[in-house]
Amino acid sequence: MAIHRFAAVDLGATSGRVILAAIDGDEIALEEISRFPDPIIEMQGHFYWDLPAIYKSVIEGLGAIAARGVAIESVGIDTWGVDFAMFGRDGALLRLPYCYRDPHTDGAPEKFFERMPCKTLYEKTGIQIMNFNSVFQFDALRRNGCSALEAADKILFIPDALAYMLTGNAVTEYTIASTAQMIDPRTKQWDPDIMNELGLSPEKFGRMTMSGDMIGTLTAEAQRLTGLGAVPVVAVASHDTGSAVAAVPAEDDNFAYLSSGTWSLMGIESKEPIIDERSFAMNFTNEGGVEGTVRVLKNICGMWLLERCRAEWPETSYSEIATAAERSEPFRSVINPDAPCFANPPSMTEAIADYCRRTGQPVPESVGQYARCIFESLALRYRQVIDMLKTLSPHPIEKLYVIGGGARNEMLNRFTADATGIPVETGSSESTALGNVMMQAKHAGVAGSVAEMRGMIRASLADSRRYEPTDGERWQAAYEMYLRRTGEA
Repeated sequence: MAIHRFAAVDLGATSGRVILAAIDGDEIALEEISRFPDPIIEMQGHFYWDLPAIYKSVIEGLGAIAARGVAIESVGIDTWGVDFAMFGRDGALLRLPYCYRDPHTDGAPEKFFERMPCKTLYEKTGIQIMNFNSVFQFDALRRNGCSALEAADKILFIPDALAYMLTGNAVTEYTIASTAQMIDPRTKQWDPDIMNELGLSPEKFGRMTMSGDMIGTLTAEAQRLTGLGAVPVVAVASHDTGSAVAAVPAEDDNFAYLSSGTWSLMGIESKEPIIDERSFAMNFTNEGGVEGTVRVLKNICGMWLLERCRAEWPETSYSEIATAAERSEPFRSVINPDAPCFANPPSMTEAIADYCRRTGQPVPESVGQYARCIFESLALRYRQVIDMLKTLSPHPIEKLYVIGGGARNEMLNRFTADATGIPVETGSSESTALGNVMMQAKHAGVAGSVAEMRGMIRASLADSRRYEPTDGERWQAAYEMYLRRTGEA
């Protein structure tokens, strides 16, 4: 049986990787070839992505594969959403892309809503309101007289921009475009009213491409720089969460997923968008998924809370923190992980302490008590979002799949099963890269459908774990306490 090899370019908001994948029957092996920073440059009052440096790192990673004498069948690229690059008529990059952290969109949604009401924008797109969404970035650039926007011949989201630099072909992959809050998820095309408000046209974005389509082959220059041949570049689910969800090892439709890491994304996969009064009130988003599906999800603060606390405990290892949390009193203090005070405080421990004081709860006094508070509060927030999803989902939710780095968090996964009352199963901690690779494999005919692709992933998972709910009565009481203390009751 032939071994199929693919290269996945997997870019996060802090670092990127080039990964070599080998598929041999039911065996899927991922090897990190290179890891590099995704540099943010602060310059003249703005924050920019150093796209040429990222491109150079991608070229070097692909070159390292070629240096091994390995023949790959294709390359796929996934990145974070919303950000974009602009190119002139001669194909040159006009300006470094703004980073979504840039303050130029502070207050931008409110200015846009003066012309198109918030609810109208949501009804058109089904995307939750966040000030860094592309629609508000474009509007801010237009209002500020951005010369690059005025001169732009092509506007490409970050994975599409890198694919353009590698192949010379300009496309817009649907899953990444769906994060812009400019796409009608029913037609999967640009909304004309939003485009008119922004003074943009669909032609500037290149042809709309679905995940699994071919973008083009490496240019002669890219072939020379990497040492590879005319290798195809395939449109995977270019939004990193789209790739991660593609790798959920589900057997049917009756599941929810939790992409668990620094931030958590919890949702369901739907065949149609879910846009109504309930989804608007609960601020759920409808993002593009593979095979035309919709990812109906909510952003939740994740292990960011613990990561920021750990920065204040430099002498304490993660295993020591977990042991201390296990030994601490249950449900002593709980917080709403998504409260604004936890977004980026100078001290996370002090922010948690202040929250507990304001809500009349005991203030954590030890590392174990802080960690226990975080783990239990996240599990209870997951329960709250699962309950919301049950009111929206067209199918029952019988299982929760945890993918990403959180798949290895034994304590949180156990708590989540108890809090939600449904079994929790873990998928791959490398789900984003795995989903990228498997969509390339589908393009190559190694898998015939996403269902078959997920079957291959299930067969390859050697360390999947299942957590059954065991203490429902106590966690129900804790949930009621959580709702009271977070003001949700």
